Amino acid sequence: MNSIDTRIFERLPERWAHGARHAGEDPSQAMDIIFIEGFESETVIGIDPEELHETQPVRIDLWAGLPKSLACESDRIADTIDYGKVHGALEALLSAHGMQLLEGLAGAIARMLLDDFGAHWVRVSLVKPRKFPNVKAVGVTIERRRQTTGSARVSRRERTSLALLGAGMFPPSSSL
Repeated sequence: MNSIDTRIFERLPERWAHGARHAGEDPSQAMDIIFIEGFESETVIGIDPEELHETQPVRIDLWAGLPKSLACESDRIADTIDYGKVHGALEALLSAHGMQLLEGLAGAIARMLLDDFGAHWVRVSLVKPRKFPNVKAVGVTIERRRQTTGSARVSRRERTSLALLGAGMFPPSSSL
């Protein structure tokens, strides 16, 4: 049996490892990762009085995983997460969120990716550069997975698909 020399992976840049599977994980859980790296914008965020009314710069890195994306076979944007639409949704969220903590905003971004874009796994890093004069940046990184037990949440994409599949299956309620 041929063995693969895994030492070559030790020389790869750290950023390539984001979202990578770890040894011993079930290969059926492998994800295709869509990412946005270095998204920079401004928003009102923070708890200090000087942060409550003026925008300040933030940087976002995000990774969203889909199990075996259909787009690999179909080459259709509808079969994956459209990072152009994610970019627009991030801009809209940053202009209207009203949160004070980076953790809350990172959680809102994660929920948006899971609920509205159909991601099964997300990692969101949210950074405030230059928060302190002697610190390059402060921030938070969170990971979330789609819940598979309990009350199942259905993404917007899945709701649309289900509605289209069910269209015309039942007579209109007025004819019952």
